[in-house]
Amino acid sequence: MTERTDLLQRLDAVEARLAARSTTAVADEARTTADAKSGEQWEAGQVWAHLAEFIPFWIDQTQLVVDRYTDEPVAFGRVSTDPGRLGAIERDRTQPISVLWIATHSDLETLRLFIEELDESAWSARGLHTTRGVMDVQRILDEFLVGHLEEHADQLDSLAHAGAG
Repeated sequence: MTERTDLLQRLDAVEARLAARSTTAVADEARTTADAKSGEQWEAGQVWAHLAEFIPFWIDQTQLVVDRYTDEPVAFGRVSTDPGRLGAIERDRTQPISVLWIATHSDLETLRLFIEELDESAWSARGLHTTRGVMDVQRILDEFLVGHLEEHADQLDSLAHAGAG
């Protein structure tokens, strides 16, 4: 299986999981497990707000790496304390989940097309992230997009189960 095929299959699976969770009621007091690094615990609205904001950001950052790569890794990305990231989560956390799901679903379609249309040479482009170091495009797509979506789907699964308790 190719890198592209694997990412697309995983994207299809996580999209189905998120679609199912977009209509799942979650108790207001339910929180995610504490993040290992920051200790943060999020409620469902924060998870959905983050889903709705990060996909376009990381697609753009991946495209930047592809467009600017020559022989040296291209600086890209942000860290979890980025004010734009935090501001979007805070701003949108009270939006209806249905609204955030519509944005997320649209962004997932954009991501799918982005992965499908990546030129073969793009997979060898490398970026330099401030905390994760040098990463090729496949690793960027995995860690910041598809794998990140899977992590948040896991959080939403946990929140749904906590609310069902």
